[in-house]
Formats: sequence, C-alpha cells, structure tokens
Amino acid sequence: MNRRTLLGGLFAAASVPALSACASGITSLDEGGTTSGGGGSSKGGITIGTANFTENQVLGYLYAAVLTQAGVKVKVRPNLGTREIVIPALRGGDIDLLPEYQGALLDYLDPKATATEEGEMQNALTIALPSGLQVLPYGLAEDADAFAVTRETAEKYGLTSLADLKKENGKLIIGAAPEVKKRQVGVVGLKEVYGVEFKEFKSLDSSGPLVKGALKKGDVDVANLFTTDTDIEDNDWVVLTDPKNLIPGQHIVPLIADRKADSTVRKALARLGNVLTTEHLTQLNKQVDSDKKDPEDVANAYAKEHGLAK
Repeated sequence: MNRRTLLGGLFAAASVPALSACASGITSLDEGGTTSGGGGSSKGGITIGTANFTENQVLGYLYAAVLTQAGVKVKVRPNLGTREIVIPALRGGDIDLLPEYQGALLDYLDPKATATEEGEMQNALTIALPSGLQVLPYGLAEDADAFAVTRETAEKYGLTSLADLKKENGKLIIGAAPEVKKRQVGVVGLKEVYGVEFKEFKSLDSSGPLVKGALKKGDVDVANLFTTDTDIEDNDWVVLTDPKNLIPGQHIVPLIADRKADSTVRKALARLGNVLTTEHLTQLNKQVDSDKKDPEDVANAYAKEHGLAK
C-alpha cells in the first residue's frame, strides 16, 4: 500500500481517547510490558512502521533485525509520517509495531498528564492507550526534545533557559515540524508554562536538514531539535535548559498491537532495549545524517556488532 492509500484509509481512526497516570521499567527478558490484552501471535509476520525522521527509521530497522534473528518474518514501512498518521495506522492494522518515545506518546494521548519519571509515565501510558495497543518495557536509550539557539543568539539575548525567551516576546522566530505548533511540548507549552510568545512559527522538519539549515542561516532564532542530534555539539549550538520540566523523559518504548505481542517479540525487543544506549543511538543517527549511510545498513551493522543478529 502506498502512502496516499494509507492516508486515505486511516483518518477515520485518527481520534485517540485520552486518559491519565501511575510505574514500570526495563524488565527481564521473560516479563512483558504493560498490556491491554493478550493472546497475540507473530507467526503471520509483523509490519513495522516508522515516523518521518532519521532516528525513528533506524529504530524501525533495529526492531526488524532483532525480530528477524528471533525467527519472525518482518516488513518495514519507513517514513510514514508524524504520530498523527502512524498511530492511526497501527490501530487500523496497516502496521503492527512502532518505535515510540514515552513522554511524547503520553502527551499525544493525554495532554493533561503530569507524569515525568520513566516508571510513572509507563503506567500512565498503560491507562491512556486505546484498547488493542500496549507498550512493552522501555529501554536504556532516550531522546528528548530540545530547543536550541546558536551561540551568537544566546549571547546576544542572554539566553540560557526556556524562561529567558519571555524577555524577547514577539521578537524571535521558532522553527520546527508543523505539529509542534499545536503540541504541549512545543509552542502551546512554551506559552502556558513559560509565557513565551514568538514573532513567527516556521513549519520545517523534525531535527532535520530544513530546521538545522534555517538555524545556521539565521532564518529562525530557535529550533526544535532532538538531544541525540550530533549537529548540536558540532555546531556549538546552545540547548536551552528547562527549569520547569516542560519536556518529559523520552525513553524509547515499543508500541505494539495486542494481536502481535507474543513472548518471541517481547524477548527480542527487550534484548535490544537492554543493549542500545543513548550514546549508541546518537552515533547511529550521525552515521545516517552526517556520513550519509543507509538507515537499514546502519541498523543491521549495529545489531551484528552487538550480538543481536547474525
């Protein structure tokens, strides 16, 4: 199915019920995650979907590598789009598994949720997920949203934290993926929590070449990036601190349909979660974004190097 067909058939399933909060974590390979059902089977194969940015694609191919090693037939459908597209695709049966991020997923499901600690967020996700979906144990690796400025901009306006942006209300331009304009971890939350108002919002991409290029050229003053993006350090950009904890923790967590969540899948993904670190993920991103390697090749090489696949 091509992306146009996917979009056409999924918006009817796009609304997701919102609920609330509670503690879980990395579990042993024999334990499951938080569930909303049971009796799933991966014998018919699993289709893995990914969002439209580098890291999520790498994670999707890592999932594929460890599941293939476990004897599961897999298919990867990369770069499907934003959470507003891929989660309805999961609910509708077009895909079966997604690499997700605890805090961002919880914010999508329940914008009023207050949990920020990993265990609390895992339990909150259990409550907030719609019937038929579940999150498996979260892994070691984490990638959070960040709001960054150039060193020059930081020094010009005296910016070190998100709170400092309020001093320049109506003067600065922010660049980010389109959905960030309406998200709590984005323009909405920056205004509610920090009282920040921007001169303009420029719709670009998620920690990708558009937003980073705009930041370099000065077309935007503030850019929404990911903490695992090595361009932050390479360009000496300043990540603004978050004293009021607007941005929650973002450990990587598999989001899967109940119908496929059997013990084979759980063990394979838990094994990956217990090996893949934030530092590893950062370097994998760099191989794709900076070294221009293929995400699937990068993922397969990592899985072999760490004994997760042959």
